[in-house]
Amino acid sequence: MNILKSLSRTTRVATVALLGLNLTLPAHADGYPNKTVTIVVPFTAGGSNDVLARTVGQKLSEYWKQPVIVENRPGAGGNLGTKLAAKAAPDGYTLLVVANNFVTNPYLYPDGRAGYDPVKEFVPVTQLGRVPFVLVVNPGLAAKSPQELVALAKAQPGKLSYGSAGVGTPHHLTGELFKSTAGIDMVHIPYKGALPVVTDLIGGQIQVLFGVANSVLPHIKSGSLRALAVTGDRPAPYLPDVPTMASSGFKGFKSEVWIGLVAPAGTPSDVVAKIEEAAGRALRDPGVKASLDAQGLEPTPSTPAALKALMNEDMAKWSKIIKETGTRAE
Repeated sequence: MNILKSLSRTTRVATVALLGLNLTLPAHADGYPNKTVTIVVPFTAGGSNDVLARTVGQKLSEYWKQPVIVENRPGAGGNLGTKLAAKAAPDGYTLLVVANNFVTNPYLYPDGRAGYDPVKEFVPVTQLGRVPFVLVVNPGLAAKSPQELVALAKAQPGKLSYGSAGVGTPHHLTGELFKSTAGIDMVHIPYKGALPVVTDLIGGQIQVLFGVANSVLPHIKSGSLRALAVTGDRPAPYLPDVPTMASSGFKGFKSEVWIGLVAPAGTPSDVVAKIEEAAGRALRDPGVKASLDAQGLEPTPSTPAALKALMNEDMAKWSKIIKETGTRAE
């Protein structure tokens, strides 16, 4: 006897509806994407986030045969573009490129002023890349190693100044981590972006900077800046003679800019998986890898779970530094 015939009409309708629903559940990604995909970058064009977004976006467009556009939405330390992405439909057609500040801003802008929750309002897709900081000084400073810099700072407490791209930026927090670890006093000078801080460091207006590798590398090679150490867990291939902070006597010291891709919460898991697979394929492309390596950007495709673990690790680490130093965004 047909099982459906043995059921009441109401039950049959409900059963058929459920069966139909079950059949469609795994099919979200079958036709994805069938229109333009937008990658929001909550910063100005030209930075590491933007470079990775455009490099990967171009490849995604080739793979999917659909336009993938990058939309720069800078403002409020990345909060503006992030809030816009959080409100987008969770269908995979709006993605957001994020970095460390994605998880630190809610601590820097307390009482909900950041305007988003990185855990509740987004799902991780994949890590895209990472770039270590380089501890650089003006060549006129009498320090050729991190230890010599610490000795100099201890001999002149409050006399040396270090710059950053702004209050609460990874450059700033890395400087605070260094001060705390070394037990020194340096004055923080915030700038509006990385370009003016590097310019003033070369000019001698400030003495110290934890700079993103791709922004300081040309000046190190020209001799206008001196590199003392890198902040990754291993030496950088483009600065093979520069030691890590950890190997220079600062055990466990590590600070990198990581860049990832997230989607609005509720984006179907199979769509997330499809984006992760394509982004990973792009980042493993030899041409893409060579291009990013030349700019000091290391491609680091990962699973959503790995990106989530990285976010959690950063939240725990930097929220402690922010609390200890009383840092608040302007």
